[in-house]
Amino acid sequence: MSSKRINPTILVIIMLGVGLQITFAHSVSTNIGVVIITLMYLCYCKTSGKLLFLASLYAFPLALGSWWSFIAFGTGDVWHTAWIYASRVYAYLYLGAIVTLTTPIKNILLSLSLHLKLSTTFVYGLLASFNLLGRIKRQYKIIRYSAMMRGTTYHFWNPSLYLRIIIVALNWSQDLAEAMTSQGFSEGALRTLTYKDDLPKWQWVLAIFLILIYFFISFLVHPW
Repeated sequence: MSSKRINPTILVIIMLGVGLQITFAHSVSTNIGVVIITLMYLCYCKTSGKLLFLASLYAFPLALGSWWSFIAFGTGDVWHTAWIYASRVYAYLYLGAIVTLTTPIKNILLSLSLHLKLSTTFVYGLLASFNLLGRIKRQYKIIRYSAMMRGTTYHFWNPSLYLRIIIVALNWSQDLAEAMTSQGFSEGALRTLTYKDDLPKWQWVLAIFLILIYFFISFLVHPW
């Protein structure tokens, strides 16, 4: 990870600290400010423009639905409320994107384990789950193909399809636990860490500053 980028732990703290306040803030301006700042950071990290466009496109129906529901059925200052909730969708989207689109999931989890003392059992369990996604996709296709050979078609909304995937995943979970134990993993035991993750003190200051400045502007200044 480039030393010029913000540490994943700090990004998670910023995401949670600002994201929680967005829930209670009633300001379109601060939501737009969050969108602009996060987009600037995503551009700095050279995040795929196509991926950002697709994410924004997928979020558009949610934003439009929130906006229209308040315009059509809201009371009071419906225009202001509608724009608050519509802009909030994109504020949340890009806040999450600065974490998930700039840093591999492995680095995020290991950084949280190192700096915020996240349980290593939880971290390695999640890593194992993410590594199984490829196998789950293959199993999804196998289940659908085998059903088609019996004259049954499983659509993606069919609960029977996901029930079969869950049953297979439960079988894998036992195999995974045995594999981790056989490789020397012991819950609660001290582990030798080879992962290096520098976290400059100024980044802690940056996180606190951004969270406090958002609080000051949203709840004390009260912009539109």
